Amino acid sequence: FRFLAWASYMTNSPTVIVMIGLPARGKTYMSKKLTRYLNWIGVPTKVFNLGVYRREAVKAYKSYDFFRHDNEEAMEIRKQCALVALQDVKAYLTEEGGQIAVFDATNTTRERRELLLSFAKEHAYKVFFVESLCDDPDVIAANIMDVKVSSPDYPERDRESVMEDFLKRIECYKVMYQPLDPDEHDKDLSFIQVINVGRSFLVNKVQDYIQSKIVYYLMNIHVHSHSIYLCRHGESEHNVEGRIGGDGMLSVQGKKFAGALKGFVEQHGLTDLKVWTSQLGRTIQTAEELGVPYEQWKILNEIDAGVCEEMTYEMIEETFPAEFALRDQDKYHYRYPGGESYQDLVQRLEPVIMELERQGNVLVICHQAVMRCLLAYFLDKSADDLPYLKCPLHTVLKLTPVAYGCKVDMFDLKVEAVNTHRDSETSDAPSSLTRIKNSFTPLSSHDQVKRPRLYSAGNPPQSRRPLAPFIPSMQSFEDPEGAELTRSQVSCLSA
Repeated sequence: FRFLAWASYMTNSPTVIVMIGLPARGKTYMSKKLTRYLNWIGVPTKVFNLGVYRREAVKAYKSYDFFRHDNEEAMEIRKQCALVALQDVKAYLTEEGGQIAVFDATNTTRERRELLLSFAKEHAYKVFFVESLCDDPDVIAANIMDVKVSSPDYPERDRESVMEDFLKRIECYKVMYQPLDPDEHDKDLSFIQVINVGRSFLVNKVQDYIQSKIVYYLMNIHVHSHSIYLCRHGESEHNVEGRIGGDGMLSVQGKKFAGALKGFVEQHGLTDLKVWTSQLGRTIQTAEELGVPYEQWKILNEIDAGVCEEMTYEMIEETFPAEFALRDQDKYHYRYPGGESYQDLVQRLEPVIMELERQGNVLVICHQAVMRCLLAYFLDKSADDLPYLKCPLHTVLKLTPVAYGCKVDMFDLKVEAVNTHRDSETSDAPSSLTRIKNSFTPLSSHDQVKRPRLYSAGNPPQSRRPLAPFIPSMQSFEDPEGAELTRSQVSCLSA
């Protein structure tokens, strides 16, 4: 295989997502959301925002003159910033175990895009372009006011002067802008054009599974004002007894919470609220008290604890001491014998995330592990943090997307309940402990962090190695390289 043909040959080649578009078209918004989603599903992804590199090179931004195409000195600075950013992209994808790099910049000229394509070919990366096209003046003005006013480029500037300067900056880019041409010049490239913040799309030559996931996600995120309310079911009889899983009914206190939740919905005037539950009795009982229509989702059911269902943690430690120790060592990847892991649960909940992105106001009445997974997506939490997020009973969280992050409001409905949270504990068991032989399902590999790629640049495959024989009694796992997820910079406000 020729060096330049690797990316087309290798199904799992690293990918560079290249953003395209004039300023204030939502490129950074899409970059951050896409990165958060890909990390959440276990694909290590990182954003490389060229504005950050430019501000590092030019400490003080003065005016839109810096972006004039005839400002040769500034143009050279901007090109050098791009080259530095690409070296960081190379390090991330080739040496640090990254799978996807998002190159967040305007990239409005074919010359710049050819530079990026040449870089990708040299290092055997796939390229997927995401172009945001928008001619709606109201959307553009809203983007400038929502995001650019608080940009480091405009410290202590009034809104009117920011708007004036930024509109002139956009005009500087318009002079040189060459949109993707799906009919002729760019017909062989892989890309999606997002037109007027998702009113329509044009998709061209999707190469592989991960690119189809990117397209699927971008076609589902809608920019609209809405809030998502998350809470657990009311306290259950199993909660009181310290048992995990099962299908226990509400306790006396749990029924009080269901009534308090109805009062909360009425007090906040949530008349247009959609309500979703799992198919387990305790969430249904909680929703029934609201007296409104609700939908049951099987995929919102609590994590399956397998052979440990309806046991207390003390019973698990006594009956399955090795399993108990394994879970403490790696709670995210640990899979209950005959059950699920948090990693499995994230994959199961992906359709819920897609619908939450599309819908208006929604109340999700769910379970502790499920709520943790949903929170981790919206708050950009890593796989290490996810299993230990605190989701107390009888508390409602209101999540409101803002700019590049999510505003969080917490409401304690003042109904007493047991504490089901279990902090991380360092097990006394040796770290080399592995799953016992003949257990139901093997633990995911621990060898999955920052490992150089088999076919990285400079290490071409000399020949195709024969495939190992498939052994029916063993499950094979592709190394997910996702134990340490990269966090994009998400603003999280706590009220």
